Amino acid sequence: MRPETDDESKPQDGPHPSRRQGKPRGRPRSFDRETALERAILAFWEHGYEATSVSDLTRVMGIGAPSLYAAFGDKRSLFEEVVRAYGARYGSFGDRALAEEPTARAAVERMLREAAAGYTEPGRPHGCLVLHAATNCTTPEVEESLRERRNADIAAIESRIKAGIAAGELSADVDAAALARHTGAMIQGMSQQSRDGATKEELEALAELAMAIWPRS
Repeated sequence: MRPETDDESKPQDGPHPSRRQGKPRGRPRSFDRETALERAILAFWEHGYEATSVSDLTRVMGIGAPSLYAAFGDKRSLFEEVVRAYGARYGSFGDRALAEEPTARAAVERMLREAAAGYTEPGRPHGCLVLHAATNCTTPEVEESLRERRNADIAAIESRIKAGIAAGELSADVDAAALARHTGAMIQGMSQQSRDGATKEELEALAELAMAIWPRS
């Protein structure tokens, strides 16, 4: 893959050919945008937001800084797109579990087991990008955006638990908010432990313990 250069921006003698023919200036991108985006996902996933510099990004994405800014905007804009793409490609297991499982208990159990598998998948960074990127983050806008995503995840779990209570699956005296936060804490802890070397089997054991205290109907 050949990184783009800034040669096209240098002055040239005589009218530019594209101007003589009434065509837009510049030439087509010499890199695949989706490939570059995937490489950015892996970089932020591995190192977090603050520790990943623009020079790190241009190196792993195989493009020059002008091309990065032209295609993705600044670092924060790129990160926002990375988070959305990560959610669609790697982080949607929770949404699927909540939507597809017949009970809140089954949904949470599936979430925890799929987290154990996804957070330890060989060949890619361990843990959750959204959780890891927030570590030592000092950019207020990024920190707030990630916090909102984490809270939205917990709110979605709480909503599913409340639906279970309304359906008689769970007792009316179950504290839906506390149970949802317990689930969120388990997922966040599993993410960090996977980065510390915990195996899939070890995280599955945690998931089993978490479900052992799940209230029965």
